[in-house]
Amino acid sequence: MFGSGDKTENHGPAHTLISRTTEIVGDVHFGGELIVEGKVKGNIHAEDDSDALVRIVEQGSVEGEICVPSIIINGLVQGDVRSAKHVELAAKAVVVGNVYYNLIEMVMGSEVNGKLMHLSAAPQEPPRLSDESGKQKSKKPVDGALEKSS
Repeated sequence: MFGSGDKTENHGPAHTLISRTTEIVGDVHFGGELIVEGKVKGNIHAEDDSDALVRIVEQGSVEGEICVPSIIINGLVQGDVRSAKHVELAAKAVVVGNVYYNLIEMVMGSEVNGKLMHLSAAPQEPPRLSDESGKQKSKKPVDGALEKSS
């Protein structure tokens, strides 16, 4: 029991439940699995290189940014979602914000009120119009279109 000198063994990932009668105000940093049945008013973060997973069930809601490796949403998220590995939007999912993803699954009925933005393997600048010397060419609108100038 207490103070017996026995070492506690790690038996897999930790599971954290925010029950339907619980509201958390503040940021949540976790590892393992986080199940949200209640409300979180704050940001949720886990390390991108971990196996952390967030599950937001049908009655669950989050007001804030979520930045985790994997997430399954079947409730309400008001804020941006960023997932380095996998996003699953179930039938009752509602996201009011942008979704940044590597892999995404969307079931019929899920809703995103924002942009879907794919995360590339390596961060890159958006492509630009440039000549061989690397200088950016100016763009002039011509009859509603963009034209490269020399």
